[in-house]
Amino acid sequence: MVEACPLKKIDDYRWLVPKTGGMLTDGMVYASEKMVNAICRDKANGQVANVAHLPGIYGKSLAMPDIHWGYGFPIGGVAAFDASTGIISPGGIGFDINCGVRLLRTNLRKQDIAGKLPSIIAGLFSNIPSGVGSTGRINLTKDEVRKVLEKGAGWAVRSGYGSEEDLSHTEENGCMEGADGSEASGRALERGRQQLGTLGAGNHFLEIQEVAEIYDRGTAGVFGLAEGLVTVMIHTGSRGLGYQVCDDSIRMLTGVIDKYREKLPDRQLVYAPVDSPEGRKYFSTMAGAANYAWANRQIITHWVREVIMKTLGKGPGELGLELVYDVAHNIGKFEEHGGRKLMVHRKGATRAFTKDRSEVPSDYRSAGQPVLIPGTMGTASYVLAGTETAMKETWGSTCHGAGRVMSRTQALRTKRGEQVMADLKNRGIVAQSKSWKTLAEEMPEAYKDVNAVVEVCHRAGISRKVAKLVPLGVIKG
Repeated sequence: MVEACPLKKIDDYRWLVPKTGGMLTDGMVYASEKMVNAICRDKANGQVANVAHLPGIYGKSLAMPDIHWGYGFPIGGVAAFDASTGIISPGGIGFDINCGVRLLRTNLRKQDIAGKLPSIIAGLFSNIPSGVGSTGRINLTKDEVRKVLEKGAGWAVRSGYGSEEDLSHTEENGCMEGADGSEASGRALERGRQQLGTLGAGNHFLEIQEVAEIYDRGTAGVFGLAEGLVTVMIHTGSRGLGYQVCDDSIRMLTGVIDKYREKLPDRQLVYAPVDSPEGRKYFSTMAGAANYAWANRQIITHWVREVIMKTLGKGPGELGLELVYDVAHNIGKFEEHGGRKLMVHRKGATRAFTKDRSEVPSDYRSAGQPVLIPGTMGTASYVLAGTETAMKETWGSTCHGAGRVMSRTQALRTKRGEQVMADLKNRGIVAQSKSWKTLAEEMPEAYKDVNAVVEVCHRAGISRKVAKLVPLGVIKG
């Protein structure tokens, strides 16, 4: 039974936020009936309505089934703005710019690593720094950080971390155009000097997985996936640099709020017109932070390959360890939809383009873009694919994960980190973490059921299920 909530049911998986007051358009939330009460209690539906007030919004203000309260936009929010008359807002992209996921496939099966899995996890934990404020094995000058901001994953590859083939399977080929390293603040550059090749903390993780189930064999085959294969998932973002870029930008835009303000139902939605000095500056620094994140995941990928090859005593030809894809979850991008240029904000949402888009790698054109949905610690993750329905309804967007239902403070009161580790061990999952506190904060119970979130997206048609991945081993910050 749905409690009193200002959402109008359209069908089993679509709920309308009707246009009222200063809203310029309707909102649309993708959710099951079981999810709706929690969304309304969280008041995230109100944030969907707030976004609908912003100038130049095109189409509906959208939210995915992993929606929960966020800064400005809800996490799980998607909105598109006309590139000429619309706006750009840091609250619509988030602090962890280009927090994203990449997936590596291998030629291995579970039995091939059974006796070596603890050594693999220990090697990864030792070689890939994790934890709050962690610094890595790479120490850059500020000028070198500026180059990373402008070149992205290509900088990492040309510095010896991976191959050109990795770039072709990375969203935007690992580098957004329009980034300007000279626009980043000294504080942002300083925070980025020692954090390339680091995992960080929070919900970020590195996981060894097994393909447990295939739903679409044809598409899975195109992506190089089959039941029983071992995969590696890397979930991290732009680290302290991205946070600083967002923080700097919010302060800049708050300082000019009266210059551009038309209707602002929430001060966390500070914005600038896309085509304004402030809008262009924010975009250039945001794009740089996104490029830093792609370089970060590329370097971690290289070290993952080194650790697994060394531990198993096998070469790349035997192991595979090929990049399936890398996707961003928090980003703003100029895209063409229906012949119109838009600034699409995805905050806790994944691009899910269909096969006829030029942005999809050429070897995936028969299947569509891979969509990577990480689970919570100890739960399943998913590979999906983009659909025509997503292109028509959501600017080619779908969910990005499970979505929190419990604050970190609540989680800490619910279970101790030692208990979480014991639960994982009892399920045969090898885990290592820098902190018991992080394990407790990120326990599976603190999140929605990722299976239910993915099912809504699949049944609503905004992405389709390809494969289910289950964890074998995980490292957390």
